Amino acid sequence: MEDYLDDDGYPTDEALKRIAEWPHTDLRSMLEFVRELWYYPTFWAEEGEDRLSISTGGWSGNESLIEAMQKNRLFWFMCWHQSTRGGHYRFDLSRAKELEKV
Repeated sequence: MEDYLDDDGYPTDEALKRIAEWPHTDLRSMLEFVRELWYYPTFWAEEGEDRLSISTGGWSGNESLIEAMQKNRLFWFMCWHQSTRGGHYRFDLSRAKELEKV
């Protein structure tokens, strides 16, 4: 994972591009990749098999990861559930299973 973080711990452009272009057939692996780059791991909470709740903690590196996830339009359209002020995001991953079958 160190190849995808710069010297200050921020995700590299290569990492962000990889997330944005991640194939829809393997979105759970994309989320695992993002989780490994997430700066505040305690702000990453899996709620059962199909729910994910994450918070950026105000850290700009995590905000960059969210932006890359948003650029992965199919993921965002199918899985984004809610965002609230302060950098909090919730995802419904049940639809990711459907996408992985296509």
